[in-house]
Amino acid sequence: MGAKADLNNDKVVVAEDRRGLAGITQVSNDQTGCYLEKLFVDTDRIDQGVGKVLYGWSLTAARDFRAKELIVEADPDAAPFYERMGCKRNGQAKSASVPGRILPLYVHTL
Repeated sequence: MGAKADLNNDKVVVAEDRRGLAGITQVSNDQTGCYLEKLFVDTDRIDQGVGKVLYGWSLTAARDFRAKELIVEADPDAAPFYERMGCKRNGQAKSASVPGRILPLYVHTL
């Protein structure tokens, strides 16, 4: 699926502040579940609450899709963040972008 299809079907938002782009998040939903496709925060804005705001928006987007849970394949370094946000570990998943990389899999019940 291309970028245009993502924008037509997924929910995407960017966070900006006085300095410009602060982060982005994307939530998708299909027959297999509701997924946090991405949540990126500019490195200069980490620990400033941007990730928390974007994650909160992602939960609202998942609820708008009428999902019962949000599935997150997390970067291992971001795992503590998702745990603080209320996600529960639910196994692991193969990375779609880095061959051979295993990611922690989380579920956030809505």
